[in-house]
Amino acid sequence: MATVVELTYYPIKGCAGTSCDRALLTRAGLAHDRAFMVVDTKGVYRTQRRDPLLASIRPEIDTAGERLTLHRTGVAPVTIDVDTAGVRRDVDLFGNPFRGIDQGDAVADWISDTLGVGSQLVRVPPEHDRVTDGAIPGTAGYADSSPLHVLSRGSLDLLNARLAQRGESPLPMNRFRPNVVVQGWSEPHTEDRLRRFGVGEAELGYAKLAIRCAVTMVDQVAGTKAGPEPLRTFAGYRRAAAGGVAFGAKFAVLRPGKLSVGDELVVGEWGTAEV
Repeated sequence: MATVVELTYYPIKGCAGTSCDRALLTRAGLAHDRAFMVVDTKGVYRTQRRDPLLASIRPEIDTAGERLTLHRTGVAPVTIDVDTAGVRRDVDLFGNPFRGIDQGDAVADWISDTLGVGSQLVRVPPEHDRVTDGAIPGTAGYADSSPLHVLSRGSLDLLNARLAQRGESPLPMNRFRPNVVVQGWSEPHTEDRLRRFGVGEAELGYAKLAIRCAVTMVDQVAGTKAGPEPLRTFAGYRRAAAGGVAFGAKFAVLRPGKLSVGDELVVGEWGTAEV
């Protein structure tokens, strides 16, 4: 039996996550997940690949999604009323054109001071109709791709065992920024073989493997790059058939509903691992 042991949503793409015991899973992922994005003054996305200090920003949003506060150690927080009706502007996410609602100068100045470069904060507009790729397509806010990222503790345990063989320190789960962490399978990477499963009130379908990038080398507390691990170790045992290295899997939401820590995964269909 596999159960949910961690739930995390990331209100602002690239910033710290918020852990919770229960959450609403919407068609676009956990409620408030990647609903906001930091962009440069031309509207181009910022991520930890170029701006690792994003990880040091800790967003806090109320249940209704109406008030957003940004925290950072040693800095006075900033709080804004979330604008969902303002003027739309063009934004760029991995070269794809979307729209965003600018959240104002106060939060823009705060983020710009933190990152040391001109930045603005935008929110996904209510009419956002993005379609994500994968075996089963879905939708998402400003996530890289599919709406839900699932990773098992067994997979992380195997990685850390391999790191130990190299004399490297273990890595925490937050280095990989999953939404749902699962425990209970006897084999690591069992999440790769999930094709359809129920959990809580929701049902999910497999989209694709999670192909990892340089963000995995960023210390999620300090906001500094700490590579070359884990990419160096992944290259030795997690090369995906389609290219890159894979760790975890991404899923489309077939039926929204409530999720809680402790919920059991009820698997309706298994497939073959692609690594």
